[in-house]
Amino acid sequence: MRRLALLLLILVDAGYVSGAWPYGFFEHDGLPPQGVVPSAAESLAIVVNRANAVDNLSTAELRRIFLGARGHWPSGRRITIVMMEPGQPERAAVLRQICQMSENEFSNHFLHGLFTGEVLVSPKILATPLGVRKFVFNVPGAIGYLRISDVDSSVKIVSIDERFPNEKTYALHVTSPSVK
Repeated sequence: MRRLALLLLILVDAGYVSGAWPYGFFEHDGLPPQGVVPSAAESLAIVVNRANAVDNLSTAELRRIFLGARGHWPSGRRITIVMMEPGQPERAAVLRQICQMSENEFSNHFLHGLFTGEVLVSPKILATPLGVRKFVFNVPGAIGYLRISDVDSSVKIVSIDERFPNEKTYALHVTSPSVK
């Protein structure tokens, strides 16, 4: 397994691997497609399973979680990260605002981390906000993100730096693309 991960890392660095990764890791750079212009920004809520006792995370803690550097909640339950597919504006916002990485940097981070053992599990990748919401609802240790308009009572919103998505000083936002 480690040899395969090393081979993939070498091929990525050499530019031989592009769209062949099963989750599309290398297909998109996080920018909107040509002909699409950003419009109004909407708050991006960080959501967890309702049974999770965590109510607030700092931006630094959130970054560690989404980069796979923190593996367990204070209760001892394993953290399961759920993210949307590459190319989704919500994912691009998380990579830019939380992880401070591009899509390629994020992919390389996980390939390297899995190879070295620094990262134990890759994020679960889902296609839709409904899929993310259902996954978080069903997995007690799950954490994900949704536009505030996609949140319902089946999941719990976690405040970030003691701020909620409806507050003016909340830092996480996603732009809704509108087609020209």
